Amino acid sequence: MPAAWPVPLPLPTSFGGRDSYVGQLVVQLTSCDPTMLFCPPEIAAMATEAAEKQNVVPMDWSAFETRPAPVVELPEQKTDETCYLQYSSGSTRFPHGVAVTHGALLNNLAAHSHGMHVQDSDRCVSWLPWYHDMGLVGCLLSPVANQVSVDYLKTEDFARRPLAWLDLISRNQGTTLSYSPTFGYDICARRVSSQTHVADRFDLSRWRVAGNGADMIRPDVMQHFVDAFADAGFKASAFLPSYGLAEATLAVSIMPPGEGIVVELVEETELSGAANDAGRPTRYRAIVNCGRAARDMTIEVRDEAGNVLPDQTVGKVWCTGPSLMTGYYRDPEATAACMKDGWLDTGDMGYLSGGYIYIVGRAKDMIIINGKNHWPQDIEWAVEQLPGFKSGDIAAFAITAPGGEETPAVLVQCRTSDEDERAALRETIRERVRAITGMNCLIELIPPRTLPRTSSGKLSRSKARAQYLAGEIQPFAIAA
Repeated sequence: MPAAWPVPLPLPTSFGGRDSYVGQLVVQLTSCDPTMLFCPPEIAAMATEAAEKQNVVPMDWSAFETRPAPVVELPEQKTDETCYLQYSSGSTRFPHGVAVTHGALLNNLAAHSHGMHVQDSDRCVSWLPWYHDMGLVGCLLSPVANQVSVDYLKTEDFARRPLAWLDLISRNQGTTLSYSPTFGYDICARRVSSQTHVADRFDLSRWRVAGNGADMIRPDVMQHFVDAFADAGFKASAFLPSYGLAEATLAVSIMPPGEGIVVELVEETELSGAANDAGRPTRYRAIVNCGRAARDMTIEVRDEAGNVLPDQTVGKVWCTGPSLMTGYYRDPEATAACMKDGWLDTGDMGYLSGGYIYIVGRAKDMIIINGKNHWPQDIEWAVEQLPGFKSGDIAAFAITAPGGEETPAVLVQCRTSDEDERAALRETIRERVRAITGMNCLIELIPPRTLPRTSSGKLSRSKARAQYLAGEIQPFAIAA
């Protein structure tokens, strides 16, 4: 009897609509080529439509429960065999299925226990979706492997009432562990009004590990959360920054419990590699310490030539360890682009300081907004489907807004000079991108033949981003 690999796929979101979700499922089903698609009854119609387009058997899991369970000899699982495929939450047009082995998963789960000093008395609360690596590995499989009791809040219930997360932590007095991307803490702090008596409603005094990961950690948001909930007993030292990615199963680095948020101020010119303009005042960014390498993981920071850089020098973050993926499923080209000699190019920029890793941004193209990964190719492809555009006319990348949050920017080569047509085009592009990703993007129209290319003629997003931020790419002005 052959082994079966689970492949968790995303649920529908509140944007994009039925056709967008069915299309996403079709692409991911094409990539992993499954035999059967299990789905909850609520989305059975959409899942069935996608499954039938790919000749996959759809199965409403309420119906599956009624099927007989024959006694069979289960296949023996081997350490180096694939355990599951993990798709990025933003995999739509260009899916990347991360292949994780049983050995890689178990190694990373053990690293969680070691890094967070898991205790017999710990209890966890989570609202994170189980198709996302932090929700699946960190808040579902890790509690199972480490024998930690866990209470779950539906993701959609958190989205509607974020403070229900903190209510659940308060109500379950033994809760000591809970994780969230930065935006989860941000929205809770914003929902608390000055009239709210947090000490009467919440009790967060036992929250030992308030994990933070999945997107860039903003110290101002963390401080806002502390200010909002200190009266409820929340301690700043409970914050536990971490760094990880699905390609490493999950955890790459974990802050030692109790150290809280530690930041360093770094000149922006050091972060971007741009020359310092003597006419501009020096600007700094607060970079959060994301902890030490998880157990059995090794982290290096390298230059573009692959040379290891000294401490406090910004470069590309590489890691190696037993929990790395074997590769992207059925995509050797994408695998070869990020893995070499057992090391993974994370696609992130950062620096090491005294054994701690500081993440400053992304070297590669991934756009991460509110903890969700979005491939720029998906955004570019969505715009290319509009009349008058072709491949290479669009570049999508993330920029840092003045408040420190990440914002997606889309540069579009525009061939019309009519101001009204440009205004209409911006709105059309904005709506198209939002339908695909759910994000509100900064849309910039630029002259034809402006976007930079590599020596082989491919679009260079990293160079386009650098030129845009340096003012070398000048968008058309928006008419008043």
